[in-house]
Amino acid sequence: MASSKVYLFDEISKHNKTKDCWLIISGKVYDVTSFMDDHPGGDEVLLSSTGKDATNDFEDVGHSDDAREMMEKYVIGEVDITTVPTKRLYVAPGLGGTNPKDDKPGFLIKILQLLVPLLILGLALAVRTYTKKE
Repeated sequence: MASSKVYLFDEISKHNKTKDCWLIISGKVYDVTSFMDDHPGGDEVLLSSTGKDATNDFEDVGHSDDAREMMEKYVIGEVDITTVPTKRLYVAPGLGGTNPKDDKPGFLIKILQLLVPLLILGLALAVRTYTKKE
């Protein structure tokens, strides 16, 4: 290993650009900036693995033994595993919070869902009553 420096997750996650890209794989920190153009999957694959523990991403692809050996020249240290979040939370755009104004259409729909069937039932009873032969 080139260095035994220990990095915090917050510091590693700042390196998430094409010209400055660090990855965490199996507890080691890799500076893959110089490998971005040469990666067979393209730089997008590497960039999508920044800011998290990329071990599963790396293992799921099934890299060759040669690729694993090549990785050693990019090692710059280790990650302080206690600073790595256990799970990365995903918040879909627009779902971050609720706006009281947005609840009004939902309330109106619920009222209509109740009133429309009652109105239809009432009309059906009225038609039956007035068209009934005595």
